[in-house]
Amino acid sequence: MKAAGPIELGEGKSSAPRAGVSRGMAILGFILRILAFIGTLASAISMATTNETLPFFTQFIRFRAEYNDLPTFTFFVVANGVVSAYLLFSLPFSIFNIVRSKAQSIRILLIILDTTKSACQATNYAENKHFEISDWINEITITQAMLGLLTAGASAAAAIVYLAHRGNVRTNWFAICQQYNSFCERISGSLIGSFIGVVLLMLLILLSAVALSRHK
Repeated sequence: MKAAGPIELGEGKSSAPRAGVSRGMAILGFILRILAFIGTLASAISMATTNETLPFFTQFIRFRAEYNDLPTFTFFVVANGVVSAYLLFSLPFSIFNIVRSKAQSIRILLIILDTTKSACQATNYAENKHFEISDWINEITITQAMLGLLTAGASAAAAIVYLAHRGNVRTNWFAICQQYNSFCERISGSLIGSFIGVVLLMLLILLSAVALSRHK
């Protein structure tokens, strides 16, 4: 009976640093979500508001370039919009996770958003605090889907931006940036936030992997 006291005390002391690490990871995750949200939203707005009209025109032709003239840029706007909406949706849960670090259900919900395979596995994690790394590796995750969508949109748009600047003689695709200089600057700049978002989503996935491995 006397030996039980020190053992419980030791466990309490060891749990304090563990809680501090969990809180730090929650704060880092929140910061990553905020930055990714700002980057993807800025890219979507920047691309969606891009247009330029040349100062010269004829009686029948007006020279104007808009982002929706190319379906690739439309897809870029949609992809960034969807990802930013997902990140915005996850922010309140991330905040609550920081404020109430012992709120197990909120942590599980964020893990579901970032790295989940099924509600059954999440229930397992809640009850047993055990999650096999092999399960995590085989998961198809929501954040991974968002990462794939954002990468596809940014990469496709980057290819069109390259052609707008350089053209392609073999396919008779002429460079238009000499005429539509402002238009090209805007579409080029809009790629920055999107690719930053790609990197931040990768970090979020890695952070979730670390969170899961700590409860193995």
